Amino acid sequence: MDTILVINAGSSSVKFQVYSIEGEGKLRRQIKGQMDGIGSRPRLRATGAGGDPLADRAYPIEAVPDLPTAMGVAGEWLREEIQVTPIAVGHRVVHGGPDYDRPVLIDHGVVARLERFVTLAPLHQPHNLTPIRSVLTNYPGLPQVACFDTAFHRTHDPVADHYAIPHQLYAEGVRRYGFHGLSYEYISRTLPSVAPDIAKGRVIVAHLGSGASMCALKDGRSVESTMGFTALDGVPMGTRPGQIDPGVVLYLLTEKGMPPAKVQDFLYRDCGLKGLSGVSNDMRELQESTDPKAKLAVDHFVYRVGVNAGMLAAALQGLDAFVFTAGIGENSASIRARVVEQLGWFGARLDAAENARHAQKISQAGSAVPVYVIPTDEELMIAQHTLALLMNGHSHNRAEKVS
Repeated sequence: MDTILVINAGSSSVKFQVYSIEGEGKLRRQIKGQMDGIGSRPRLRATGAGGDPLADRAYPIEAVPDLPTAMGVAGEWLREEIQVTPIAVGHRVVHGGPDYDRPVLIDHGVVARLERFVTLAPLHQPHNLTPIRSVLTNYPGLPQVACFDTAFHRTHDPVADHYAIPHQLYAEGVRRYGFHGLSYEYISRTLPSVAPDIAKGRVIVAHLGSGASMCALKDGRSVESTMGFTALDGVPMGTRPGQIDPGVVLYLLTEKGMPPAKVQDFLYRDCGLKGLSGVSNDMRELQESTDPKAKLAVDHFVYRVGVNAGMLAAALQGLDAFVFTAGIGENSASIRARVVEQLGWFGARLDAAENARHAQKISQAGSAVPVYVIPTDEELMIAQHTLALLMNGHSHNRAEKVS
């Protein structure tokens, strides 16, 4: 059985999925796993196609001190115990910069170009590239495909992509990219089967999780995003501030005397829900907390989602539907209810019972703007792009349902 391995690597975890290739280029998920707690409490967990447990193993800290070692442990388990030998590996890479507007086969030259964007996505890019280098070193003949979170947004008009700065900087790559593109691409390709009457219309998708952003879709294409040059912009996130006056950064540098590296670390790790609440970066903990600052953080998050919805609706010149996805969007009925309340001026009306049971459509029958909850599947998109690039050099034009 031919398989494709999908890898999504972070700072302290590496998630992986294995898909079998079936007739007519369809994919079936066979294994879903992750190695987390790297450098602290390493643990390998994996389940099969039906959710049955395949592995749950703890390791000493010294046995899995870093991401390359974790890759080796997970890879050995897949090869030796599960007998998986993939024909290709697909990777999530957060930032493709101005060079890449579609998935690409990886070689050392591609890796060198992607290293230039490490400072633009310091929480993600270095870790995305680590397993790529490992496979290049240990399995140089195994095809690898990089799939970019920025690529889906490259359909923006120039007026949306530019900042009001000298053009030379734009030519160098200082522009509004947008992120979570693999998630939005999946939603865009899934909408025709979920709601064909609005799939080609004006749709706002809210990818709300620890990392959060929103995207305006028109005719299935991204026309505007809340994120820009980096993954700091837009709505507040777990540890990132979202939209912030550049003058705040200048203040930190000049008045507070913070070196640039410290400012970068501060903006990526100490702001957002964590910084505002002083309690946690986890929305679940904030909603359970009685601390007034935790309540402020939740209120701020909901408010900014509503404000950004207005901005995106302006870019679309109207709104035909609203979609929630990602961790908070898919699982928090209370946050969804509060956001839909913010959308009341659009004519959105929540069906409380449907929302409580996490239905696919959570708006009332007479709602002027229908509201949906659609679980995202970035890994499937990566697997599809990887297979398509191997087969014919371009992406599939729709998402296949995974059994």
